[in-house]
Amino acid sequence: MVTIRQNAFDFSRFTLKNATPDHCDDICKLVNMTYRGKSGWTRETDIISGNRTHIGEITAAMSRPNAQFFVVYRERLLAACIYLAKEQQHAYIGFFSVHPNFQGRGIGKHVLQQAEIIAKQQLQARKIVMFVVSQRHELIAFYQRRGYQRTDRIEEYPLHRGIGTPRVHGLTIEYLEKYIEKLV
Repeated sequence: MVTIRQNAFDFSRFTLKNATPDHCDDICKLVNMTYRGKSGWTRETDIISGNRTHIGEITAAMSRPNAQFFVVYRERLLAACIYLAKEQQHAYIGFFSVHPNFQGRGIGKHVLQQAEIIAKQQLQARKIVMFVVSQRHELIAFYQRRGYQRTDRIEEYPLHRGIGTPRVHGLTIEYLEKYIEKLV
C-alpha cells in the first residue's frame, strides 16, 4: 500500500494564469473567504468585521492599465489568486489569497515566487511593495521569511475603501517591500 502525504502537492499544476473579467466573482469570493471567513490562518475576523473586498473593487483593479490578476484553479475551485500592478519602478502585490483548504501546503510560497518572477520579467520591476494589517504579526513573519522587509511606513486602517471595519482600536496597515533585481 502506498501512502500519500496530505501535504504532497504537484506544483507543476499550480501555474498562474491571467484572470479575465469572468473570474471577478470567484476572486471576490476567495479574497473574502480567505481574510474574513471562518477557517484558515490568514483570516482576520477577530480584528476586522465585514468583507475584505467587493466586486466593484475587483473589477476596477482588473481594469487598471499595467495591472493583472492571476489565478490558479484546481478542478473548478479557485485555489489561489494574486494581483500585480506596475507603479513607477516597482510592482504592487495585492489580493493575495490561498483557499483555506489549500493553506499550509507551500502553495502560497509557490504562488508568491511565481508572481515575483512575473513582476521582474514582465513588469521590469526592481522591487515589490505590499501592505498588510500591522497587527497581523504571523502574516508579516510569513513575508519576512520570503525576504520582504518592513519599511516603517504605517498608516491608519483605510476605512474609506470599504474593506471592513476594525474591531480593535488603533488598527493600522504597514508597507513591506522586497528588492527583486537579482531574481532569475
